[in-house]
Amino acid sequence: DHSDGFGIAFFEDKACRLFVDNQSAVESPIADLIRNYPIKSRNVIAHIRKATQGKITLENSHPFIRELWGRHWIFAHNGDLHDFNPPLSGRFTPVGNTDSERAFCYLLDQLVEVFGYEEPSLEQIFEVLEKISPQIAEYGTFNYCLSNGKALFSYAITKLHWLVREYPFNHAHLIDLDVAVDFSQVTTPDDRVAVITTEPLTHNENWTAYQPGEMILFQHGQPIKKAITFVERLKREQENPELKRITRADQY
Repeated sequence: DHSDGFGIAFFEDKACRLFVDNQSAVESPIADLIRNYPIKSRNVIAHIRKATQGKITLENSHPFIRELWGRHWIFAHNGDLHDFNPPLSGRFTPVGNTDSERAFCYLLDQLVEVFGYEEPSLEQIFEVLEKISPQIAEYGTFNYCLSNGKALFSYAITKLHWLVREYPFNHAHLIDLDVAVDFSQVTTPDDRVAVITTEPLTHNENWTAYQPGEMILFQHGQPIKKAITFVERLKREQENPELKRITRADQY
């Protein structure tokens, strides 16, 4: 029932190819183009939209893309941020009217506020995102993936799962289809792939669920840094479940 648009972004060296459509993936001719495109990338973010804020238009389709420190950055968000209207400097301005794109622009804005225009290390970026992400999560569900082509930053409040596939690659059996995928046919013994999804895609692999407030940095197909952040809103909702807002983003 995620029929409100879709998109995929993937890096080829420093630059990124982006395909998005506000039609459902079932109906879109863009989906056929992607299916036939020989994607080979170290960092890929794909998103199927279930709209909570913003019209179902092309400019509101994830992933979103911006330039920072001479690199493309891509971002996709699952969730719903209530009354999230942070002040923006104008360096990064939303094109559409989603909470997701506002959050993306705000994250990049804050990185520039801290580091200026000299690119920091991945670990330094992680530390700033670790501080800012729970602040944004006070406004609602904030699960996201963010990549600059070098690595992928991920953060979860409700639902994200991950696994690492590496040699020897086995058959993976999809949960929602009676289909098995033999990854040994499309990989080499040197490959290692980290997969981050909202829900597990297969039933014969060991998926790890993110803890609420967990941030993980992936590089070269494996997690290299983790942190658990504290979100005051989650504590309040745990103490008083009536405070919890259930949105379309939380219903799968």
